[in-house]
Amino acid sequence: MTSDPLIFLLKTLANLYLFVVLLRLVLQLTKADFYNPISQGIVKATNPLILPIRKIVPSVARVDSASVVLALLVQLVTVAVIFFLSGYNAGPSQYFIYTVMGVIYHFLDLYFWAMLISVILSWVAPNASHPGALLVQQITEPLYRFVRGFVPNLGGLDISPIFIFLGISFAKQMLASYGVI
Repeated sequence: MTSDPLIFLLKTLANLYLFVVLLRLVLQLTKADFYNPISQGIVKATNPLILPIRKIVPSVARVDSASVVLALLVQLVTVAVIFFLSGYNAGPSQYFIYTVMGVIYHFLDLYFWAMLISVILSWVAPNASHPGALLVQQITEPLYRFVRGFVPNLGGLDISPIFIFLGISFAKQMLASYGVI
């Protein structure tokens, strides 16, 4: 399906925006620094679409439902346009599966890249104070903390990223069987 350059361009642009929307959701879930300049940029990029949705869809607990709805809408529109351009006729259940599984896949992908950046930063600049480095640390630390509860301490060697990478890779392969777009 991706041999068409127009579809490739559409998928790339839509996935980038979906990445930003999911990043906003993750920033809220992890209670990352709202005043970080990168956080502010993400909020400004997503506010035009999230604020109208927020008037209709209330937040549930700590989850910003408007961000979830926007992520699902972005993925649904992407799937619909790709199916249309490909000439593929799909039923409502296929749209639902591609949409939900696609958002989950991209959510896992976001964490994969955040983890990779975190691991590289721990080698190159362990005490970096750059806004991007601080944001990556704030996003990944809750996941590290959770996995460290199950992984034995090896005397200063943190192997929790290995288990997280394995889990993310396994989940992404499971989702790939659905043909995620």
